[in-house]
Amino acid sequence: MTEIAYASSRFRSPEIEHRYGANVRLLDDPFAWTLLARLCARATEQPEVGRLLRVLYERLAQTVVAAEFPRARLDVPTRMVSSSPEAVVRTCGISRSTLVVAVGIARAGTVPSQVVYDLLNEILDPACVRQDHLFMSRATDRDGRVTGTTWNDAKIGRDIDGRLVLLPDPMGATGGSMSSALDHYKTRPEGTPARCIAMHLIVTPEYLRNVLRAHPETVVYAFRLDRGLSAADVLATVPGTRWNEERGLDDHQYIVPGAGGVGEVLNNAWV
Repeated sequence: MTEIAYASSRFRSPEIEHRYGANVRLLDDPFAWTLLARLCARATEQPEVGRLLRVLYERLAQTVVAAEFPRARLDVPTRMVSSSPEAVVRTCGISRSTLVVAVGIARAGTVPSQVVYDLLNEILDPACVRQDHLFMSRATDRDGRVTGTTWNDAKIGRDIDGRLVLLPDPMGATGGSMSSALDHYKTRPEGTPARCIAMHLIVTPEYLRNVLRAHPETVVYAFRLDRGLSAADVLATVPGTRWNEERGLDDHQYIVPGAGGVGEVLNNAWV
């Protein structure tokens, strides 16, 4: 017998309305918004920051897996099968053979990448899951303005062909580091990724513009869009309607309202 109710899934991530294009997923998630607001608060310090970050990335990873990963039929006998031969769960689920790479972008992205990597190992065949590490930082001028990205090192596997590449990094500010990471995966490893998915807690309009201009095929997930330095009449519009007038970065390319330096807060290292 086949149960048709769960033979397929139409799951889509719940999103707020925006005009940034089909590849941007600004999630409609009051639970995550509540925890993220607490993470951003001035009074929130370690170890609470680390706990909140893990909870938020577990939730974000679950959404991305449910919405983006290939599905397969599951036929699983339950503990009742010894007395009832019909006791077999027949359902649509995530394909365990999905090839994935979780990318840790040091330093704010190190913990999120580990959270995503651990979750993937629970739901997929661990032989299909890999974690890579990129070591880069903002390059700034004498006035503290961001001028680019400085690469320090990379520890990555050679084969990327047909793999989903997940890039969890809390703050999508200028897009410089993410664009550099995407360039790397398009040119350095062997093969072509199936899809690259950026996973953020917060993004700015500037980030979306820069990343999607350079890498329009990239899928971007975020719990929150910050455009706090935009004019009042711009803030009254659906996000993306007046994209060129939206502003979420101050003169030193920090996000407003933002969360401050998340890498610094997570590591208690103010450099």
